[in-house]
Amino acid sequence: MKKIILTLAILYPAAALAQGTNTPAAQANPPTVGGKPLVVVGSKNPTAGKKEKPLSVAQKLQACQDIDDATKERLNCYDAIYAPQPKPKAPTAKGVNDCRFVKEEDERLTCYNGFADKLPKLPR
Repeated sequence: MKKIILTLAILYPAAALAQGTNTPAAQANPPTVGGKPLVVVGSKNPTAGKKEKPLSVAQKLQACQDIDDATKERLNCYDAIYAPQPKPKAPTAKGVNDCRFVKEEDERLTCYNGFADKLPKLPR
């Protein structure tokens, strides 16, 4: 029993000292396995290391559907996807790409909404 207590009395302070000696160099280089950090807590850049796939046109159009209907913000969202190129005599829109030729903003928004509403729900 005395040997156990003596062993603990010797090892306990040694373990406490070993844990408390963090040098600035040790803090700058976190432990890694295979070149990757073991734990990342409070990363400054949350998207670091993640590669996001570019969204398809259909997914971008559906994202515009989340903005309030009949607002300038939604039209701006659509116009960011397809830059407006108004023509004095716009052709009948056969696809969402043709909506950019409509001159009036309200008509252009209605045209985009008509095609975006018909899209099946895609995973985001």
